[in-house]
Amino acid sequence: MEYPFKLKSKFKILERVLYRYPDFMQCLIFFPHSLDFSKEQKPCKECLCSAPPPKISDLMNDEDLLYSLRLKLDPTHCTVKNWKNFASRWGMSYDELTLLEQRTHGPTYHSPTQEFLLRYNQKPVTELTALCQLYQRIDVLRLLQRWMENDWPSRWQGDC
Repeated sequence: MEYPFKLKSKFKILERVLYRYPDFMQCLIFFPHSLDFSKEQKPCKECLCSAPPPKISDLMNDEDLLYSLRLKLDPTHCTVKNWKNFASRWGMSYDELTLLEQRTHGPTYHSPTQEFLLRYNQKPVTELTALCQLYQRIDVLRLLQRWMENDWPSRWQGDC
């Protein structure tokens, strides 16, 4: 059966949103009118739901945030908890940590923070904020909270 163009485009948008955010169906159950898009209005402008919780893969698309996280978590200080503590807490072995640390030296610099975030990119950002609280990295926690409150909702709406 061939769907009319308008209906077909609604399904494509819904498929894309559901692929990235499986919990989005709860929103549609309570607000079914949010699927009634017209050319004049953008889909998320009419949806009464808030943005779903971001995943680490979402924050990795924000270059400014990623740069700030690298500045805060890459340096090695004996008294400050950094990327190593976070990665170790999430299950990286000693050998993996050593390998990531060795890649920071040499002709091509690889950010260990970026590498560990890439490995755990399907975890929700809230788990990362929990680590910040655990290790008392309030500077990183505030950075992430500001991004989740201010930048993430507008980025999510832009994805629709």
